[in-house]
Amino acid sequence: MEFVEAFQRLGVSLAIGLLVGCERGWQDRDLPAGGRTAGIRTFGLSGFLGGIAGYLQVQSGPIMPAVLLLLFGTAFVLFKRREAEEEEDYGVTTVVAGFVVFALGAMAVVGDLRLAAAGGVATTALLAAKRSLHGFLEQLKWLEIRAALILLAMSLVALPLLPNEPVDPWQVLNPFALWLLTITIAAISFAGYVAIRVVGPSRGILFAGAAGGLVSSTALTLSFARFATEAPESAQQLASGAAIAGALSLVRVVVIGAVLAPVLLIPLAIALIPAVLVLLAASAVIVRRSGGKQGAPDLHLKNPFELGEVLRFGALLGGVILASKVLVDRIGQTMLFVVAAVSGLMDLDAITLSTARLTGTTVDLATAVAAILIAVTVNLLTKVVLAFTAGGKGPYAIALALATLAAIAAGALAYFILGSVFPAS
Repeated sequence: MEFVEAFQRLGVSLAIGLLVGCERGWQDRDLPAGGRTAGIRTFGLSGFLGGIAGYLQVQSGPIMPAVLLLLFGTAFVLFKRREAEEEEDYGVTTVVAGFVVFALGAMAVVGDLRLAAAGGVATTALLAAKRSLHGFLEQLKWLEIRAALILLAMSLVALPLLPNEPVDPWQVLNPFALWLLTITIAAISFAGYVAIRVVGPSRGILFAGAAGGLVSSTALTLSFARFATEAPESAQQLASGAAIAGALSLVRVVVIGAVLAPVLLIPLAIALIPAVLVLLAASAVIVRRSGGKQGAPDLHLKNPFELGEVLRFGALLGGVILASKVLVDRIGQTMLFVVAAVSGLMDLDAITLSTARLTGTTVDLATAVAAILIAVTVNLLTKVVLAFTAGGKGPYAIALALATLAAIAAGALAYFILGSVFPAS
């Protein structure tokens, strides 16, 4: 190892220790000098010592680094134990952080320098997120954690065992791909669900609408409609939250479609981004007219990681994929429009995933885009119908209906005008 390279790598080792030590020192900043086992200087030297151990391994073999690690670990644990006995704080996080810093310092010298630096940043971020992570766990229920753990365990264990080839007579349903898509969509929905559960109603209706758009904009629209009948004074704010949820659901369609079939990005964006902007603008106007800040009601959203919910969506997705492929092959591409309209009554993800998978093979681009837009239109109108059904002909349903119709009109106008400039073909 050349001198300049060794100098750089040892410098990164020291920097990793200082970075972690800065966080640890800030956490214990109220303690008197000498009242803590490790702060910025100790962690800085720990990282540097790890770097020296790595350098010695390159020069003379593993014996000396092993001795340094043993001495370092023994001294660190003994001093931390004494501190814990005096303060009656038996947390082991600082001890683990010390070993991690030492190991990252050694990695910076004998391993991938970028990986070691990234590890230092990740370690510091994890240590700094103590309160947020503890608050996150306090807000979640055990049933929600258990559902996520069971589903993740099933995916990690069962997914590699599933056949990665079609198993049906029509050569359409691939169990591996179907389960992977199902878990991915559930994870996206779970992110919004956790956001609502952790933050709660304190952030207000607009935040609930944004997060709810990731979970289920239809369920959120229905929940808000029911609450609007109980709290008419919040109807305008609830409509603005539902409009935001609708906008996020359209963004979700664009992202999912573009990830699976990149050729869908431009045509979908042309039609749906104007609709998203109109819904967001309508939400802003409604909020300004309503005034005040209201807390969000209890949305009663189902956990997207519940096994039953995942299996139901997987069955829906499999059914839509099978129906789309079989009907298109047997009757023609126009049958995809029928499937899209029916699917849009219940869910947008299933038809978006199914259509994206068929794009460029069984279905041409123009037909795929039209099918997704039909599903989107049906879904938006369905939510308006639900608003009137559950919330009555009040301000909530009327405001949401006007925003939705304006969004559909804007999307249709943009698609027909700009579609000639960027044809979906």
